[in-house]
Amino acid sequence: MRRRSSEAAGPGALKTLTGLSDETICEVSTALTLLLADVFALHVKTKGFQWRLSGPHFRDHYRLLQEQAGQLLSMIDPLAERVRTIGGNTVGSIGHIARLQRVRDNDIEDVAPHAMLDDLRNDNAALTRRMRQAYELCDDHGDFAGAALLARLIDEAERRVWLLFETTRRNG
Repeated sequence: MRRRSSEAAGPGALKTLTGLSDETICEVSTALTLLLADVFALHVKTKGFQWRLSGPHFRDHYRLLQEQAGQLLSMIDPLAERVRTIGGNTVGSIGHIARLQRVRDNDIEDVAPHAMLDDLRNDNAALTRRMRQAYELCDDHGDFAGAALLARLIDEAERRVWLLFETTRRNG
C-alpha cells in the first residue's frame, strides 16, 4: 500500500482534503485495513463458534457470542469508511481479507465450549493490542478522528475480553 500521491495510489484512491500527508494516509490506511481484516475474520470465527455451541450453558453462551458477533460486525463499516475518508484503499474481497488477517481460523468440528470462549478471549485481547498500536499511530500522525474511532472500539473490545474472561473463569 506504499504510495507517493493520491494519483499514484491507483484508481480506487480518493483525493481527499484531510490535510494528512501521503505517508500518513498510507501508514494509517494500512494499519486500519489490517484491523479490518482481523475484525472480519474474528466476526466469522465468533459466528462459527456460536453455531457449533452445545452443552449446559448453551443459551447463555449462544447469546454472548451473538452479541459479540454483532459488535464485531458493527465495527466493519466505520473502519473501512475511515480508510476511504482519508484517501486510502481497503479490502475488496474475501481473498484479500484472508491474506491480511492475523486471527487464526479454528475449523475443528468438535471444540468444547470453554475452549471456544478461551480462543475468542485471546483473539479479542490480541485485537485490542493491535487497536492500541493503531491508535498510537493515528494520534502520532494527527489523525484524531481515526484515534477517536479506535478509542471507542478499544473500549468495546476490552468489554468483550472481560465478559469472555468472566464466563470462562473457574473457581473464582
